[in-house]
Amino acid sequence: MLGERVRKQPCLQRKMFVMRRRSFLLSCAAMPLALRADASDPWSAQELMQPAELAEKLKGSHAKLHLICVAFPVLYRQRHIAGAALAGPTSKPEGIADLNAALAKLDKNQMLVLYCGCCPMQKCPNIRPAYSAAKNAGFTNVRVLSLPTNFHTDWVAKGYPTDGV
Repeated sequence: MLGERVRKQPCLQRKMFVMRRRSFLLSCAAMPLALRADASDPWSAQELMQPAELAEKLKGSHAKLHLICVAFPVLYRQRHIAGAALAGPTSKPEGIADLNAALAKLDKNQMLVLYCGCCPMQKCPNIRPAYSAAKNAGFTNVRVLSLPTNFHTDWVAKGYPTDGV
């Protein structure tokens, strides 16, 4: 009996080695995808707008852009970017319908800037569906405001223009 275990053990060790090696190789292959924070983002890097850039555009009286907030109404009422319209959260079908109704009134060739800021952007349930809806509606110049932490930290605390309480 002991002799059988000794003979089978090298085979078992080899199988374990092969399984560990496969696991390691698979994890190495998946590493670039895991390191990309924007792997699930439907927008390109060029479509991501930094807060300072938007604040600068808003200073100019010649700014021809549409600014839509897709955050929850309570957050919008507390404080929002000056001049932004509320479409509401787009994480549910009725929110997408409200956004589509708001988009139907706008020029599809002018710049459209979408933002939420309810939570860290990576976890936001609203910004990705809003972006996709705008693209599906035929908007050609869609930008997403980069608010990696939240609206307060990335916009309000930096002194950029707001309306609300």
